[in-house]
Amino acid sequence: MGIADHTDMPRVCTNGIEIEYETFGDPSADPLLLIMGLRAQMILWEEEFCRLLAGHGHHVIRFDNRDVGLSTRLEEAGVPRIRVMMEQVERGERPEAPYRLSDMGRDAVGLLDGLGIDAAHVVGASMGGMIGQTVAIEHPERVRTLTSIMSSTGHPGLPRAKPEAMAVLLTPPPRDREANIERAVEAARIIGSPGFPFDEERIRARAARTYDRAFYPKGLARQLAAILGSGSRRKALEALRTPTLVIHGDMDPLVPVEGGLDTAEAVPGAELLIIEGMGHDLPPEVWPRIADTIARHARKA
Repeated sequence: MGIADHTDMPRVCTNGIEIEYETFGDPSADPLLLIMGLRAQMILWEEEFCRLLAGHGHHVIRFDNRDVGLSTRLEEAGVPRIRVMMEQVERGERPEAPYRLSDMGRDAVGLLDGLGIDAAHVVGASMGGMIGQTVAIEHPERVRTLTSIMSSTGHPGLPRAKPEAMAVLLTPPPRDREANIERAVEAARIIGSPGFPFDEERIRARAARTYDRAFYPKGLARQLAAILGSGSRRKALEALRTPTLVIHGDMDPLVPVEGGLDTAEAVPGAELLIIEGMGHDLPPEVWPRIADTIARHARKA
C-alpha cells in the first residue's frame, strides 16, 4: 500500500498544518477520537479494533499526528539533539523543543473543529495518552471521557524504561525496506506482550504496511522532543474532572506500569484496568476486552 493509494483520504487543515484522518461507523453516533503514540501512524489503531469500537455505538476517528504518516512533516523545524535534551531533563530543566504536547493537543482539537464535533471521548496510547491528558487539562470542554493507555503523568520520579526498550526508541531505523521490517520484528519482541502469542507473520505484515504507507523516521526526534519539553502533568491531572479510565499492561518495559498507576492515582475517581501479560502494545487477544471497557466507560458520561 503506497502513499499514492491514500490521495483520496480526507484531511483537515488546522493549527498551521494538515491532519490526515479516517473514520469508522455512523457519523451521527457518539464521537470517539483515537490518538496514537510516538512514531506511530494511525493505522496502528488497527481496523478490526476500530470496528469493534464502532460496533459499540461510536463514530470512531483515527488520525496521523504531525510529523508521522501522511500528516504535515515539519522539516523546517530541524532535528533536535535528543540526548542533550535528556540530560537537561535529568538536571531538572525544561528543554526547548520545536513544539510541545500542547501543540499536538491543539492539532487534535482542531481536527474535532474541522469535523464539527463539540466534544468527543478521547482515547490515547503511549504518547497519545499524554496528548489526550493534555487535551483534557487544557481543553476540558472538548473531552467527554478520557482513556489513557500504556501512558504516564510524566512525573520525574517514576521508574524509567528498561535500557533495551529505550534502545528500540533511540536506535535509528534502517532505510532499507526489508531491514526495516526485520527491525520491527526485533523491536516487537523487546517491547511486546510476553503474556500473549507472538504472531511474527502479523507483525511483519503490519511493518510492511507502515513502511510502504509513509516511512519518515525524522519525525520521531521532534515528537520525542515534544514529550521531553512538556514536563510533568501530575499536578494538573489532580485537578482534572473528566471521567478517566487508565489501561496498562503489567509487563510494559517501555512505560512501566507505575506510569499507569500514577495516572490513575492522580486523577480523582479514575478507573484502572491492569492487563496481565501485556507489554507496550495492544495484542489482538485483548481488543474485545479493551473495547468493551472503553465503551462501558463512555456510557458513564
